[in-house]
Amino acid sequence: MAELAAEGRVRLVGPSEELKTAYFRKSESFLTSAKLLLDSGRLEEAVSLAYYSMYYALLALLFRVGIKCENHAAAIFLLGAVFEVDNSEITKAKKERIDKQYFIDSSVAREDVAELTRSAERFDAKLLDFTARLNSGTISEFRTKTRMFLGRP
Repeated sequence: MAELAAEGRVRLVGPSEELKTAYFRKSESFLTSAKLLLDSGRLEEAVSLAYYSMYYALLALLFRVGIKCENHAAAIFLLGAVFEVDNSEITKAKKERIDKQYFIDSSVAREDVAELTRSAERFDAKLLDFTARLNSGTISEFRTKTRMFLGRP
């Protein structure tokens, strides 16, 4: 994590309600698109958009607290380590997206994609609720924890 901080790929910035809102909108749009793609049989594309829906919800949380993170794995790590939110759903979705996006021999089952879409829906709702409960005190605590992970106490 310290290497990413040194490269400027993970850093503390000012908390942003505007970016939070924009990323939650993007998350909602991508989830809607994933469902449409699932319904039309475009399963591989639905997997990617379901994952990105989750990732954008995560970015919304990070920007609300004032964390800019340009690395997917680091953002997912921060979700578990700093916020103590179970990151297993997004971790699984990321693996599925990589498998479907980069490997041509990866099979795609409609029910698996439907479950991934439902998982994205649950995850997004959980992060929306979590973010809505933040206050200046919890934001300050999360920023302090992030500083520690970045090697900047």
